[in-house]
Amino acid sequence: MTTTDTSTSRSASAASATTAAETPQTEPPQPRRRLKWGIRARILFWSILTLALTVAMAVLAVRAVLLGQVDGRIEEALRQEAEELSILADGRDPLTGERFGVDVERIFEVFIDRNVPQRNEAYFTFIRGELQDARLPTDFRLDLDDAFVEQVRDVSRPERGSHETSGGLVEYLAVPVTVPGDGRPRGVFVAAYFRDQEAVDVERAATAAAEVGLLTLLIGSVVTWRVAESVLRPVRRTTATVQEISTADLTRRLPVAGNDEVADLGRTFNDLLAKLEEAFETQRRFVDDAGHELRTPITIIRGHLELLDDDPAERERTLALVGDELGRMQRIVEDLLTLAKAERPDFLSLDAVDLSDITDELVDKVRTLGDRDWITDARARGIVVADRQRLSQAVIQLAQNAVQHTDPDATIALGSEVRGHEARLWVRDTGHGIAPEEIDRIFRRFARAGRRRASDGAGLGLAIVRAIADAHGGRVEVASAVGAGSTFTLIVPIDQPVEPLEEDT
Repeated sequence: MTTTDTSTSRSASAASATTAAETPQTEPPQPRRRLKWGIRARILFWSILTLALTVAMAVLAVRAVLLGQVDGRIEEALRQEAEELSILADGRDPLTGERFGVDVERIFEVFIDRNVPQRNEAYFTFIRGELQDARLPTDFRLDLDDAFVEQVRDVSRPERGSHETSGGLVEYLAVPVTVPGDGRPRGVFVAAYFRDQEAVDVERAATAAAEVGLLTLLIGSVVTWRVAESVLRPVRRTTATVQEISTADLTRRLPVAGNDEVADLGRTFNDLLAKLEEAFETQRRFVDDAGHELRTPITIIRGHLELLDDDPAERERTLALVGDELGRMQRIVEDLLTLAKAERPDFLSLDAVDLSDITDELVDKVRTLGDRDWITDARARGIVVADRQRLSQAVIQLAQNAVQHTDPDATIALGSEVRGHEARLWVRDTGHGIAPEEIDRIFRRFARAGRRRASDGAGLGLAIVRAIADAHGGRVEVASAVGAGSTFTLIVPIDQPVEPLEEDT
């Protein structure tokens, strides 16, 4: 490449770099944050919506009822005017005492003198198509409405209708007046109602109802806001307290007052905190104890390996000691795994177990644990739903403890029985016994009774026994006295509870 080409390439590269630097970088679009509605806002929204819909439906219902009453009142008034006119036409003239006959004009005159139009009502009389009289208590001159006059002045039979005017809707009834024996219409009487004017009071009433509803809506919204605030205040206080609680300090509790649902929530959460505190404390002790128990054999192994020399006898003795400590570590790890599995739902493999067979089987197995006087107290007859291997593990562990804490000439007895709905398997020994204040403690992990002879175990055996009993829905009972021996009884229900099947939906 020539010098010119190199310079050109470098210039192009620099230009490209400059262009790239000057080009604005497009940032990825930020996701839009959705509006977060709090519980109080949602309560207020739905309360206002419910109140608004209720008020609107109430106002519309009241308005519809009142308008229906107006229409019914107009219809009744028109019908009544027609009936009164018909009765009057068949009657006599009040001045002469004679029948009206063909004098339709006199009929209209007497009728109008006797009847005064109501508010928003009008009377019209027509003779031979010409307007004779008009009573208009309203300001609107309906008699000057040519379309209306043309529509009603020459009817030959009663006509009920409506007419739209600039003054509003008019409901009317036009009735022809005939002479007896003739049958021909001699005149027309018209009664009309300005329906929209009649409904003004209805609209005023509906407006007043709407105003009252709006006031109720405002008051209800304020009350709802305050009530929601009072209800959610303890919830916010609970949230603030929970946020301040950490795993380092689980001793704090929520302030609880009252007997409502929020107070129940607070008490439930306090119970949960107490259980968490106990669980964390148990876990902390367990970790400390496990670390201590495992640290000892590790220290022993490391120390002997560091001092290991070339002497074959010393090497063999050191390897034997290391193997023994590794075996103890293995037993501790296996026991820890067993306790960990006890919390799992598949810890048990349930099956029908014959109590008589398992009792004989356990007696044969435990005889190899130590040189003791092994006897059988009782042998139950019956079937129990349980995990055969776990039951055997628990009873053998109890027998192992009895061997470790008794002298060679001591008696250890096994037995089983069925009492009510429970199966009982026990191990009884004539050893040193346990003080009453230590009975609860010996079931804790890595715990040993102070008066009992030291063993090579890690103190997990009785914890495993209790875990097996708990997994079966049972328990472990201890009867012991110092110097009089101990009896450990494993109690499990004969039938395990069955989870109800979910119904198909």
